[in-house]
Amino acid sequence: MASVNPFNLSDSEEEAERRPNETVDTERSPSDGAPGPPPGNPFSPPADAEPPSLLLSSNRTSPSGEGISVSVAATSAMAGSADARVSVDVIAAQLLRDQYILTALEFHTELLEAGRELPRLRDYFSNPGNFERQSGTPPAKDQVLGPGGPLNRAGSISTLDSLDFARYSDDGNRESDERVAVLEFELRKAKETIQALRANLTQAAESEVPSQERKNFKSSPEIQEPIRPLEKRALNFLVNEYLLKNEYKLSSITFSDENDDQDFELWDDVGLNIPKPPDLLQLYRNCGTPLPSPRDMVDASVGVDFGDLPGNCIAQDPPKKPDLSQQQQTEVVQELEYQISLLNNEKQSLAEQLKKLQSEIQTLKRTVSSPPPTTLDLGSQNTPNPCSSSTTNASSTDPLSVPPTDNGQYLDIRGVSEPETVLDPPSTQNTSHAHPQSHNKLKSRPPVQFDQPNRKLSPAFLQALLSFCRMCSDSRLGAEVSRIADSEESVMLMLGRCLPHIVPNVLLAKREELIPLILCTACLHPEPKERDQLLHILFNLIKRPDDEQRQMILTGCVAFARHVGPTRVEAELLPQCWEQINHKYPERRLLVAESCGALAPYLPKEIRSSLVLSMLQQMLAEDKADMVREAVVKSLGIIMGYIDDPDKYSQGFELMLLSLGDPSERVVSAVHQVFIPAFAAWTTELGTLQSALIPSLLARIEKLLTQGEHGLDEHKLHVFLSALQSLIPPLFAVVLQNAPFTSRAKLHGDIPAIEVTRFPRPASPLQDVATIIGSREMLSALLLLYDHQLEHEGTTGWDSLLWVVNQLLPQLIEIVGRINVTSSTCVHEFSRFFWRFCRTFGKIFTNAKVKPQFQEILRLSEENVDASAGNDILTKATVPIYATGVLTCYNQEEDRKLLVGFLEDVMTTLSLSHAPLDSLKASFVELGANPVYHELLLTVLWYGVVHTSALVRCTAARMFELVLRGMSEALVDRRAAPALITLCSGPEFSVRISTIPAFGTIMETVTQKELLERVKMQLASFLEDPQYQDQHSLHMEIIRTFGRVGPNAEPRFRDEFVLPHLHKLALANNSQAVESKRIDIATQLFEAYSALSCCFISEEVMVNHFLPGLRCLRADMEQLSPEHEVILSSMIKECEIKVENRGMADAQGSMSIASSLVGEDAKTKFLSKMGQLTTSGAMLANVFQRKK
Repeated sequence: MASVNPFNLSDSEEEAERRPNETVDTERSPSDGAPGPPPGNPFSPPADAEPPSLLLSSNRTSPSGEGISVSVAATSAMAGSADARVSVDVIAAQLLRDQYILTALEFHTELLEAGRELPRLRDYFSNPGNFERQSGTPPAKDQVLGPGGPLNRAGSISTLDSLDFARYSDDGNRESDERVAVLEFELRKAKETIQALRANLTQAAESEVPSQERKNFKSSPEIQEPIRPLEKRALNFLVNEYLLKNEYKLSSITFSDENDDQDFELWDDVGLNIPKPPDLLQLYRNCGTPLPSPRDMVDASVGVDFGDLPGNCIAQDPPKKPDLSQQQQTEVVQELEYQISLLNNEKQSLAEQLKKLQSEIQTLKRTVSSPPPTTLDLGSQNTPNPCSSSTTNASSTDPLSVPPTDNGQYLDIRGVSEPETVLDPPSTQNTSHAHPQSHNKLKSRPPVQFDQPNRKLSPAFLQALLSFCRMCSDSRLGAEVSRIADSEESVMLMLGRCLPHIVPNVLLAKREELIPLILCTACLHPEPKERDQLLHILFNLIKRPDDEQRQMILTGCVAFARHVGPTRVEAELLPQCWEQINHKYPERRLLVAESCGALAPYLPKEIRSSLVLSMLQQMLAEDKADMVREAVVKSLGIIMGYIDDPDKYSQGFELMLLSLGDPSERVVSAVHQVFIPAFAAWTTELGTLQSALIPSLLARIEKLLTQGEHGLDEHKLHVFLSALQSLIPPLFAVVLQNAPFTSRAKLHGDIPAIEVTRFPRPASPLQDVATIIGSREMLSALLLLYDHQLEHEGTTGWDSLLWVVNQLLPQLIEIVGRINVTSSTCVHEFSRFFWRFCRTFGKIFTNAKVKPQFQEILRLSEENVDASAGNDILTKATVPIYATGVLTCYNQEEDRKLLVGFLEDVMTTLSLSHAPLDSLKASFVELGANPVYHELLLTVLWYGVVHTSALVRCTAARMFELVLRGMSEALVDRRAAPALITLCSGPEFSVRISTIPAFGTIMETVTQKELLERVKMQLASFLEDPQYQDQHSLHMEIIRTFGRVGPNAEPRFRDEFVLPHLHKLALANNSQAVESKRIDIATQLFEAYSALSCCFISEEVMVNHFLPGLRCLRADMEQLSPEHEVILSSMIKECEIKVENRGMADAQGSMSIASSLVGEDAKTKFLSKMGQLTTSGAMLANVFQRKK
C-alpha cells in the first residue's frame, strides 16, 4: 500500500489538518514502510495510488500506526504556520485513535457544557456499536481495529433499557468505572434524543392546521379554531388531574377509559416540549392575565458543527450559531471556504481515476469474451479499482463522490468491500456465509453500460453542469435513496436501517402489513443488535393488538422460529416475551401468553420445561385479566404436549389444580378443553394415568368428604369431579390401546362407521377418543374388537380394564354413598359423571360391569324391605345417581322398563319401611328436569296411585308436587290431575292430605280454566265438607299451600277463593279449644298472610276478608305470641290507612302493603320484630316474595 487510505479518516479530519502552506517531510505506512504522499497535500492520494475503497463496518486505522503519522502531520502543520491553531476536531480524532476513550468522553462533556458540541465525539459516543465486546479470536496484526475494538462493554441488544448485566457479568476486563461512565453518557444521550423527538412532534402538531385556515380564524373571531391533537391531550391531562384532586375518582376512571390512548400518570406522554402548565384552578383564577404562550419559547444553540458536514453538503450555507462570537464565525467561514477548494480538487482527481478505470474495464471486456471467475475477482490485485463492477459515468451523482453517511457501518451498495481481511472479527463471523453468494451474483451480473457522448467537455465542466440537477443525498433518506442494493445482504442491511424510521409513520390500523417485512429482515440480518431491535419493534408494533393482529404476529413468530432454529428463538424471541410479561395493557400480556404456546415446538427442550413453564406459571398466578389467564392455560397445555421431563409431573399436577380453581369460567373451560387432555396424554406415556393421576383426584375427593361432614365444600368437589370427568376419554383410550386385541386391529376391509351417539359430545377435539387414538377408522376397528372381547372372551389378562372394574368403580360407588343426598348439586355432578362414564365405555360394559356392582349394593329384594335389616343404602345418594346416571344412559325400551321398575321398587321399599324419601325425591327432581322422562315418571306414579298400600299412595301423592313443575298443561290435564283426583277418592285421610301440595302446584303453574275449576272444586270440598272440619293436619297443609302458591296464583283465584277461606280458618281458630292446635294454625296463618301482603289486593277484598282475617289472627297472637301481635298491628294499621286514602291507593296501583309502611317508628318496630321471630325460613322468604 503506497498511501494512507483516506476513508480511514472522515472528511473533517483530513480537511481540518490540511493548510495550503503546510508541509510534511515523509510518512511511512506501519505495514510496508512505503513513502507517504507528497508534502503539499499529505492526505490526497497521488495519481498512481490505489483508489479508495469502502468498508463494511466502521474500521479505522490502528492507533500504533496511522495515529502517529497524523500526529506528525499535525505537528508539522503547527510548525509551518505559527498563527494556525490546532482544531478541536483534530484533538478528538487523536484521542479516539489512541484509545483514550475516557479522556475523549471528558473532553466531549466539557465541550457540551461550553455549548460547542463536536459532531465526531457526538456520533462516536451515541453509536453503541463502538462499545461492543470483540468476540472470538483476537484480530490479526494486519487487520485494522476501530476505536471501539478493544473497549469492553456489555453487549447491548438494542437500547440501554435492554441491558442484562447478569448475562455479561463475566466479559469485562476493564475497571467498572469506565463502563459506568460510558453508560451514564449513553443514558444522557438517550434523554437528549427523547427531548429532540418531542420537539419534532410539537412542531409537526403545530403545523397540522393550514396557514390559510389560521388566518381565517384570526380574521373571524366568531369562527373557533378546531382543537389540535396536542392541545386535546394537554387539556385531557389537566381535566383528569382536576378530577383526581377533587375526589371525583369514578369520573376520572371513566374519563381514562374513554381516552385509553393516553397515559395520565406522566405529563411527558402529552408530547409537548414545554413545562407543565398550572392546574385548571390556577388557569381559572388567572384567566384575566394572559399566560406566556408556548410558541413564544425558542430553542437556542441549534445547528450542525462544520466538522460533521458531509462532503456533498458544502454548497449549502453553513449553519449559524447564535452563541458564537464574531471572530469564531469568521474562522468558521474561512474554514469552510478552504474545505470547498480541497474537496473540488479531490473530486476532479477521483473523476479522472474513474474515467481511466472505465476505459480499462471496456478493454478487458473486449479482450476476454468469457472470463473465468478468478479473472474478474473484484478483490484481485490486477483490477485497479475494486468498485468497478457497478461504476457509472463520472458525474456529480457518481456514488463514489458521496461520502458514507453511516460511518462505514453498513455495506455501501455503490461499491463492493475490500477483501475480507480488513473486516473486524464480528462482522466476519456474521456475514461469512452471505458474502460468497453476494460476490458470485455480483461477478455474474454484467456491468451496466451507458451511451457516452462524443464530446470533449472536461470532467470538471461536466460535473459542474450536472450539479444543477436538484438531488439530495446529504440526509439519511437521501443517502439511502442514492445507493441501490445489489445483493440480498445489502437489502437486509438497508431494511434494518430504514424500518425503525418507517414503522412510527404507518397508521396503527395498517401496521400489521409491516410484519412480513420486519420478520424477513430480522431473520436474515447479520447484526444481532439490529435483529433484536427489529423483534422489539415487532412486539411493540401495535399498542393494543386485537385478535386478528395478534394472530398475524404469532404466525410471523412461528415462521421466524422455523427459519432460525431453537438457539436463536431462545436468544432473540424469548427475551421479547419476558420484557412484556408485566405490561400494563392486557392485550400485550395476552400476546406474550399466546407466544409461549406457539413457540413451544421450536424451543430447546430444557428451556421449554424450565423458563417457559415458569413464565406461564407466574402469569397464571399473578395476572388479573381473565383472557390472559385463559391464554396461559392453553399455552400450558401445549407445553404439556411437548414436555418430556418426568420430574415435571408434580408441577403439572399442581398447575392443573391451580387453574381448575380459577374464579373465571372461561379459564376453567380452557383447562378442560386443552390442559387436562394434554396432561393426560403425557401421563399416559409415563404410565401414571391409572397409577397416579386418577387416584390422586379420588383421594382428594375422599378427603373432602371426610372433612366436610358438617359442611361440604361443593365448589371443590365440583373442581375435582369435573377433572375426573375430563379424564374419561383418555382412560378409555388407554383401555383400548392396552387390550389383548390391539395388535389384531386392521384398517383395511369394510369397517363400519361409528354411530354419532356412540360417545358423548366432547368438550373439545382433544377429548375426542378418535383424536386420541389417531383416526376414526382405527377407533372403529378397535371398538368392534372391544365389544366382541367383552361379550365373548371376557377380561382375562386385560390389566387396564381390570383396574377400572376392580379398583376405580368400587371406589366411585363408595364415594357416591357418602355424599349428601339432599344436595341437588352433588347429585347432579355425580349423575353426569356416571352418565358420561357409561356412555364412553359402551352398553355392553355398562350392563356387564357397572349395573351388577350397583345392584349388589342396593339389594332390592322383598326380604330386605325393613330398614333395620341393613338396607339404609336406599336412603343415600346411590339411588338417584344409579337411576339418573346409569339407567338413563341408553333409551331403548328395555332400558326404560328397567328404570321404571327400579323407581317403583325404591318407592315401595321406602314407603313400607317408613324410611326418609330424600333419595326418591332427588331421583324425581333430577329426572323431572328433562321433559323426556315426564311420561316415564307419571307411569311410576300411577303404579303408586293404584298400589294397595296407603303408605305407597301417600308417597306417590307427594312425588306429584315435584314433577308437575315444568310439565306441559296437556300432560297435567290428561294424566296428573285424574291421578290426583283418584287418590282423593280413597278412604284414607292421609292420602287425601298428601295431594293438597300437588293441587296447589297446579293452581300455581297452570292457566287452563277448566283444569283450575276442577282443582278449585276439590280444594273446596276439603274446606267445606263437614267430615274434614276436625282434620287439623288437613287445615295445616291447606294454609301452608295457600301461603306458598297464593302470591303466584291467578289473581281471581286468590281473591275469590284463597283469602275468603283464610278468613274463615282464622275466625274458626279463635274458638279452638286445644291450645297447641290453635298456635299451630295461628303460626301457619301468620306466614300465609305475610306472603299475601306483598300482593295487590282490591279494596273490597281487603275490607271484607283480608282485614277481618288479620284482626282474628291478632286476637290469637295477643294471647299466644306478643311479638307476632306487634307486626300484625302494624299491618292492620297500614291496611286501614290504605282503605281510607282511596285516591292514594288508586294512584299507587299495585304497590304492596308491606312496602308502603309509613312512619319510621312503624318501620323500625316491624323490622326489629321480624328479626326476633323464630318462625321458619320459608315464612321469612315469602314475606318479600312478589307476584311473578
